[in-house]
Amino acid sequence: MQRIRSIVFTVLTMLIAGATFLFAASLGLAIAGIVAVLMLGSMLAGKLQPRPVRATARARNDRAAPGQREPRIWNDGRGTIIDL
Repeated sequence: MQRIRSIVFTVLTMLIAGATFLFAASLGLAIAGIVAVLMLGSMLAGKLQPRPVRATARARNDRAAPGQREPRIWNDGRGTIIDL
């Protein structure tokens, strides 16, 4: 009787350990999949952001003084920057 009880407890312990391992492995795969989807979404969202567009203001030849440089104007996506 003692030997049968020992075998039954050993089998039950192995089944519980196997079920716990399967649960942990599936939970780990689910978390890895969620993280992968979030990383892909973040990468695609970064690529879809509008790029800053460089705009230039051309000075008229009759108004431009000699030695005066052309002002730099560009839009960085958050506002227009004018460098005189």
